[in-house]
Amino acid sequence: MRIRPATVDDAEALAGIHVRGWQWGYRGQLPDDYLNGLSVDRRAEQWRGWLLDPGDTATWVAEDETSDPARALGFAAAGPSRDPDHTPGTGEVYAIYVEEDAAGTGAGALLLSRAREWLAGRGFAHATLWVLATNARARRFYEREGWRPDGEAKTEPREDFEMRELRFAVDLATSGG
Repeated sequence: MRIRPATVDDAEALAGIHVRGWQWGYRGQLPDDYLNGLSVDRRAEQWRGWLLDPGDTATWVAEDETSDPARALGFAAAGPSRDPDHTPGTGEVYAIYVEEDAAGTGAGALLLSRAREWLAGRGFAHATLWVLATNARARRFYEREGWRPDGEAKTEPREDFEMRELRFAVDLATSGG
């Protein structure tokens, strides 16, 4: 498996991983109608825009190099914190998703490590990420990787439901990566 920077040519693959990641990862936590209605085409358009003009953010792809051509297994994206209460020197992991069959393979840990390294290399001393409060699997993953809830929560209104999220944080200087 290799981790490499994403390019605009990855937009379709990232969109598929993103949509399927929501569908398998949040099934039973968010309404089925909402998850079933997610559009890879719409998400691919968003990804093309993000990858064409990344600003001060970065996105990486985890690839299975044993398949021909190499198959994208997951992605992570990071940059400066978007939280209104962030302290100076705080970065954020915006998203990290893997294909369902890649869960438990180490792809997520490699992606998260790469995001932490990149943030630390840009001078961020701390990093945060948001996780669905009901997503016990993801919360366990982040805790295994050294992240901890920092006590902050937010609720994001969606079409006909709300998503409650918890913020996790890590000290990049002491997290090993």
